[in-house]
Amino acid sequence: MPRPRPPLPLWAAVLTAAVGGIALDAAFPDIGVWPLVFVGVAFALVSLMGRSVGGALLVGAVFGAAFWFVHVSWATRYLGVVPWLALAGVETVFWAVGSVPIALAYRWLPRILPGRWAQLTALPALVAGLWTMRELWTGSWPYTGFPWGRIGMSLSESPLSGIASWTGVAGLTFLVVAFTAAVVEWLRAARFRDVRTALPAAALGVLLVALPAFPTTPAGTLRVGSVQGNGPSGYFDPRGPGDLVNAQLAATAPLMGEELDLLVWPEGGVDSDPLQTRGTARTLDALSERIGAPLLINAATGRGADVFNTSMLWTAEDGPGQLHDKTHPVPFGEWVPDRWFFEMIVPDLVGLIGREYTPGTNPPVLDLDGVPIGLAICFDVIYDDVIWEGARDGAQLYVFQTNNADFRDTDENLQQLAAARMRAIETGRSVVNISTVGTSQVIAPDGAVIDALPAGEAGAMLTDVPLREGLTPASVVGPAVQVILGWGSLLAILVLGALAFWRERRARS
Repeated sequence: MPRPRPPLPLWAAVLTAAVGGIALDAAFPDIGVWPLVFVGVAFALVSLMGRSVGGALLVGAVFGAAFWFVHVSWATRYLGVVPWLALAGVETVFWAVGSVPIALAYRWLPRILPGRWAQLTALPALVAGLWTMRELWTGSWPYTGFPWGRIGMSLSESPLSGIASWTGVAGLTFLVVAFTAAVVEWLRAARFRDVRTALPAAALGVLLVALPAFPTTPAGTLRVGSVQGNGPSGYFDPRGPGDLVNAQLAATAPLMGEELDLLVWPEGGVDSDPLQTRGTARTLDALSERIGAPLLINAATGRGADVFNTSMLWTAEDGPGQLHDKTHPVPFGEWVPDRWFFEMIVPDLVGLIGREYTPGTNPPVLDLDGVPIGLAICFDVIYDDVIWEGARDGAQLYVFQTNNADFRDTDENLQQLAAARMRAIETGRSVVNISTVGTSQVIAPDGAVIDALPAGEAGAMLTDVPLREGLTPASVVGPAVQVILGWGSLLAILVLGALAFWRERRARS
């Protein structure tokens, strides 16, 4: 059976894909025009219609490059173009390969289910599932993946964000792509006088804008002081021993004498291992005693032969009574997978990463006098499993400690902040997002900003942070949604391919 004629010639599809990739990036911070997500998705889908496998790889690569090379341009901030080319290049390849099943869905499903209603309903659902499958794949493989740039994460300041509390970020991605694909199919059907043909797209559109965020139950407040020291915390920032601690102490000074339940410092706010360095431990003891509250601090810690990125609940009485180690250390940032191989390719860059962090296995929740606090250290905020584990373990608020100093004055800070805001909405919990250099914010369970510190300035916030109880549906069914959308979509395209192959063989015989 001949392949359907594509709506665009290849040269126009390539241009459409390039524009679509740029539009999709503009939906994310710092531009943040979220409706452009629909433009980007629509352009991606139209450029794939009717394409061969080779054509799908080409237009997928163009779209992926237009998106990724702009979206992660912050990777050049200190280390130059090589890490940027490597990261964006790998993601572009994944995007291209993941575009092939979408193109095949547009080819195969109309053959197996040729009716109009199948194209208005089943085809958008399959396409959206395959798009979501690509996000889940690139977000988990290789080396724990890189779940950045997900469609759902672009919508934290949109009226669609509440959907994430029901389905998780993957489900929000699925619904956005399904709606866009349904609108495209309705336009392609060109049966505008038959109002019924608009119903699938209209129903998805109403669902996206009308479903409110799932309500969680108020459980009081916690008075939290959070401190952005703006110290020399970048990889190449010149500094001496204790400079980071001193910067944090100086920025903490306005909170002295205030009543508070918890003092929070960012990732890397302590620049020596307080488990091994007695002077640092005494400094933290004295601070906790003087301020009259536990400290939530972070430092690199060594235990045996292993090094961890560790958050600690520190008190003057017990020292580091509770620990959480970062679950997903950043590949090529905090550890080097297959170091022997990459040292042969870029020995100078690999040599800069002398410390190999070990993944943590302890739960991302600490107990503060009966108040469970969920944690995610820096890029752990983009990993669903860390967030959902904290929610299921009873977290009543989240604290995200991060160090954005290696990406000063870039979009990375705001992209990560958008992810933090989406996590607040997804879990129905407040978030204290504290950075070494900013932007730091306290975010309400509905995503509203309660308090903030601008980037590049030292400062402290003292905030009565709302606590919440009760699990959102996303925290409960999120893993199942991912399995259904990921593996279910893969199974569906494989079945379609087998049926299409069988029909073609029968037609030839």
